[in-house]
Amino acid sequence: MAPTPQWLRRRTVKPEPAGDVLWEICRSCGERLYKKDLAEKLWVCPRCGYHFRLHALDRIALLADGDFQELAALLATGDPLQWSDRMPYAEKIAGDRKKSGLLEAIVVGLCRIDGVRVGLGVMDFFFRGGTMGSVVGEKVTLLIEEAARQRLPVVLVTASGGARMEEGVIALMQLAKTTAAVERFSELGLPLITVLTDPTTGGVSASFGFQGDIIIAEAGAAIGFAGRRVIDQTIRQKLPEGFQSAEFLLEHGQVDMVVRRSELKGVLGKVLRFLAAQAVPA
Repeated sequence: MAPTPQWLRRRTVKPEPAGDVLWEICRSCGERLYKKDLAEKLWVCPRCGYHFRLHALDRIALLADGDFQELAALLATGDPLQWSDRMPYAEKIAGDRKKSGLLEAIVVGLCRIDGVRVGLGVMDFFFRGGTMGSVVGEKVTLLIEEAARQRLPVVLVTASGGARMEEGVIALMQLAKTTAAVERFSELGLPLITVLTDPTTGGVSASFGFQGDIIIAEAGAAIGFAGRRVIDQTIRQKLPEGFQSAEFLLEHGQVDMVVRRSELKGVLGKVLRFLAAQAVPA
């Protein structure tokens, strides 16, 4: 993958991980991969096709045509509950900001994808597990409302461990908030596409993640609500192997298509043009 262009650079620099800076081990097949070659292959293992998780800015660079204009760039969370366990919430957030170079777990803005102007939101699992707190819910809602004003389709790329426990009921309220925003958007006859990447779970899968007019899953993504152990202990039944994979969900009608990362931008362009042709007039 090419270096992040200047128009996508953040206010802080994302440092290299503390581990091996030259090599990566594939979590699926165990292959030892040279990071430079892996980046050129869009962080997809050439041996087994395993899709590594992408940072939000790398995902935007992959999808946008080069004209991304960020919205609500300085919107940042507070500490509404004064949460503290082994570490105060404020310190956790500060650590995530330093590691990721982002202010929050989602980046939203306007751009073109394959020539089609859209509102684009991309979640980042490397920031607090992509959890949805007050700011993530607010930025999703702001993006949808701005796209509605400009009568643009919306593409939301999810990667989340669910609601952010450090914000308690305020985080849970974002499920209702984002769901209501999507409902209002749908009433305008404008299309919403969700792209579910690894992992998409919890409150995001229970709200806007599965509200898209078209639901696309990235190949191999883990998608569900609760974890396997929680479900096993709740229903006391043996679940089928891979039941939370993108491919299993496609087979059972829960998503519309499963797409490889290298093909995602082209597929989104085709779907957006098709939906634009079918759109209800204002």
